[in-house]
Amino acid sequence: MTVIAHDAPIYVAGHRGMVGSAIVRALAARGYTNVLTRTREQLDLLDQAAVHRWLADVRPAYLHIAAAKVGGIQANNTERADFLWQNLQIQNNLIHGAHEAGVQRLLFLGSSCIYPRDAAQPIREDSLLTGPLEATNEPYAIAKIAGIKLCESYNRQHGRQYACAMPTNLYGPNDNYDLATSHVLPALLRKAHEAQARGERELVVWGSGTPRREFLYVDDLAEACVHLMATGYDGPLVNVGCGEDLTIRELAEAVMRTVGFDGRIVFDASKPDGTPRKLLDVSRIQALGWRATTPLGEGLVRAYAAAPFASPAPAVPGR
Repeated sequence: MTVIAHDAPIYVAGHRGMVGSAIVRALAARGYTNVLTRTREQLDLLDQAAVHRWLADVRPAYLHIAAAKVGGIQANNTERADFLWQNLQIQNNLIHGAHEAGVQRLLFLGSSCIYPRDAAQPIREDSLLTGPLEATNEPYAIAKIAGIKLCESYNRQHGRQYACAMPTNLYGPNDNYDLATSHVLPALLRKAHEAQARGERELVVWGSGTPRREFLYVDDLAEACVHLMATGYDGPLVNVGCGEDLTIRELAEAVMRTVGFDGRIVFDASKPDGTPRKLLDVSRIQALGWRATTPLGEGLVRAYAAAPFASPAPAVPGR
């Protein structure tokens, strides 16, 4: 096992995003003092030559790849070429650039959407490539699968220790609350907050409300990433989740309680549901000594408090 010294250079790609910023917080909390970050203006991850040159100059001891183009069902389904090309480009530049620079260890972060739409639940890591993908996020999933296989191939051909972690649905500070591109949980938080502020009596939720989803607070994921790094994990693909799921209806109700909105839920059946269920088998990472610690109710309160629109909703006359 290769131990990463607390003063060793550790590069977090995508540090301004929800996941990357949480990893930076987790590294600082663990006492790592030489965390490297670059803004898009300082280093464009779509620029292969610039990425390779910077990695060769810096030669980090470890690389956390949290940089990606991400979004919810609508964004994935309408910006299909962008999701495929940009994510392939970003991960190829970073993974190959790390290899060229002699970086022995990194962690590539993907998503639970890599698994087949109808995979047996809870989803085991060996379900990968055993069936068709969910059509609405297929380009993003294909890019992430390519990243996993790229890491596996560098390990096999060149003896690298490039690990891959697949988190479930995430939420927390620095989430994306743009209703056109956000995932379901931040979208519901914003919609419920705005409905409450306007004195409305309905919360419109996409789909039927019956799909089941698992949600992990992002700081729990960050702890998992640092745990894998600190323990020298270099094994096969590993799922990261809490091991529990709930329906979208139940999620909407939990969000309404968090925000204090007491209206009713209206389901928009013209919108897609996506995958019927997505729950990860997390036995592998739990066997490695990590498990999630933030309950959904607590995580929602923390996420709402950190949201950019979280100033108290104005009082509604007569209520």
